[in-house]
Amino acid sequence: MLFIEYPKCTTCKKAKKWLDEKGVEYTDRHIKEENPTFEELSEWVKKSGLPVKKFFNTSGMLYREMQLKDKLAEMTDDEMLRLLSTDGMLVKRPLIVDEETVLVGFKEAQWQENLLK
Repeated sequence: MLFIEYPKCTTCKKAKKWLDEKGVEYTDRHIKEENPTFEELSEWVKKSGLPVKKFFNTSGMLYREMQLKDKLAEMTDDEMLRLLSTDGMLVKRPLIVDEETVLVGFKEAQWQENLLK
């Protein structure tokens, strides 16, 4: 299982603590140092069943600076995925990725249901 995080992010810290307390094994990946690729993002979107827009960190500075709220509606999924793959700070985090599951953001109930089967 891959845990993708930005270590300074408080939600990521909370999620990591939760994983550790539950004894969930994972490989840690720093999203800024190792940005998700276009191919990875494409696969994760398919696996998650979520629209590409849900993968954007809408509360991030870069998202606001680029005024993406207004631009995303006119972009294709491909264009959005290419944009996401340019900078990890655009990607909502934390992310959990394994063979069957992709979880975006930390929602404890959702993580409980999907990770502690």
